[in-house]
Amino acid sequence: MKILVLGAGQVGRTVAGALSRENNDITVVDRNRETLATLEERLDIKTVHGHASHPDVLIRAGAEDADLILAVTDSDETNMIACQVAYTLFQTPVRLARVRSSAYQKYEGLFGRDAVPITHIINPETLLVNSITHLVEQTEALQILDFAEGCVHLVAVKAHAGGPLVGNELRHLSSNAPARIVAIYRGNHAIDVEDSTVVEANDEVFFFAASEDTPAVLKAFGRETRPTRRVIIAGGGRIGLHLASRIESSHLVKVIECDRGRCEELSRLLPQSIILHGDVSDASLLKDEVVGDSDMFCAVTNDDETNILSAILAKRCGVSKSLAIINNPDYLDIIQGDSVDIALSPASFTIGAILTHTRRGDVLAVHSLRRGVAEAIEIIAHGNEQTSRVVGRNARNLPLPEGTSIGALIRKGELLFVKPETVIRMDDRVILFLQDKNQINEVETLFQVESTFL
Repeated sequence: MKILVLGAGQVGRTVAGALSRENNDITVVDRNRETLATLEERLDIKTVHGHASHPDVLIRAGAEDADLILAVTDSDETNMIACQVAYTLFQTPVRLARVRSSAYQKYEGLFGRDAVPITHIINPETLLVNSITHLVEQTEALQILDFAEGCVHLVAVKAHAGGPLVGNELRHLSSNAPARIVAIYRGNHAIDVEDSTVVEANDEVFFFAASEDTPAVLKAFGRETRPTRRVIIAGGGRIGLHLASRIESSHLVKVIECDRGRCEELSRLLPQSIILHGDVSDASLLKDEVVGDSDMFCAVTNDDETNILSAILAKRCGVSKSLAIINNPDYLDIIQGDSVDIALSPASFTIGAILTHTRRGDVLAVHSLRRGVAEAIEIIAHGNEQTSRVVGRNARNLPLPEGTSIGALIRKGELLFVKPETVIRMDDRVILFLQDKNQINEVETLFQVESTFL
């Protein structure tokens, strides 16, 4: 697929790298020559210097025959205009744009073929806040991702000694907490998932569950924890504001912000939260605010180093759980699980949203997992027994790649956990977990409808 990435910021660079490794033809457009030169040295891509919404720049980048344009510059307006130009002049089939300002998104009819022709709006901050909100509500989890419009969760959890299922075989997972375990990582290596598999302390377990059952399933792997009540948010930018507004009615929220003017604005916008003026990496401030008595500390500033340092300090002060937003992928593996409990990458959410539009087949959702190595995908099974390799066959007989499993499916609105004897039917929404995303081509081929297949 020929893809133009407009904007070489952290998200643009990360996405370009991920898509180029999947053998796409990638061209990145940006106004910073040094950044483009570094990208060309590191990745097998092309670059074009210039303004991302200028028609002549887009022509030099190959927009005339591009399959997809991804506009992720720092300017909402540039992203919107670039999509307009791509649609009007080049009829580019798929036009994705990052639009972060709520001033645009709150108006119906502003985006569409007859208005600003964006095929799909990508807002990594909204996706990120959705995920953090889940984690605030379920502090035992490392990650909670939505499928089937939020009816199904894919959850990652670290098994702790003393959990009811830890030290026992998977077959003992309580029928009162139905779930489908699709992967277990032990010492960073995947192990076989069978009924006889024994879960050990410190295993990282991935399971699918109905959203309402997620809390009960988490308890099978973790320690008994008190409900999250007190939350400190380090950083009062867009993400901090959005997160606080989502949880302040149900939690005791403190927001720490270094800009006094922004603090005054936050006080007006967040009437139920406490707004503190100060440096989130100031250890004395964190101690004075009794951070150690808080249930969760969320570092969501625009600076990776500040997020890492403040989250580490919060842990040392005794906070139950710390979370940090990290844009630089090189930092992620260094800190998570040791210095900081949870590290989230905004770019990973963007990648998942984009992959939904680059995958072959009727794909409804994609989530990139484990630093882009693994992937979960929701896809519709089309065709019949004569035209599909999937429809009419039971899960046991599907030629899935090694390390790939079907976790659940949605059939006429009902959630079903897939067993070996489960037969896939036409229009089932099938949710799969791939330990190795390089096998996605085999999965896509498996779900393709072919008139010549018998």
